[in-house]
Amino acid sequence: MAEHNTLEIVKAAASAAMSRRAQDGVILDLRELDCFTDFFAIFSGVSDIQVEGISQAVLEELETNWEQRPWHQEGERKADWILLDYVDFVVHVFLAERRAYYNLERLWAEAGRIELPELAMPAHLESLSDEASEGRIDPDGALVFGGHEEGVSEE
Repeated sequence: MAEHNTLEIVKAAASAAMSRRAQDGVILDLRELDCFTDFFAIFSGVSDIQVEGISQAVLEELETNWEQRPWHQEGERKADWILLDYVDFVVHVFLAERRAYYNLERLWAEAGRIELPELAMPAHLESLSDEASEGRIDPDGALVFGGHEEGVSEE
């Protein structure tokens, strides 16, 4: 990851996750701790479909625009906790209940925190977010527009 600042790439991953309406996003800065990686980016989804969509958005953003592929990934099959390990940072996408159970923020309480609402969304992701903002995501991960449901695209 020599060409780009790692934090810049992590923020791009966070913006991609937020474009899929990830909830409670946070970046933990682990650089000052004795740790195997520099950052954790942690997000929640309300359904396994949304968790998969969030992780897919991160994978696509980092591969397409940053030429980054994960060294290791796991959890796609069950989709209650998907982990994308990029060596210098790890992206965790949880179902809310699973995130509460593991509580990584508590385990790494000494880490610096970067809250995500302050992130500006890159222009190429704004159209995805605008489309999603016309409706809402119900607890099953379906987009709801004007009282009717649409399937969530896993682009």
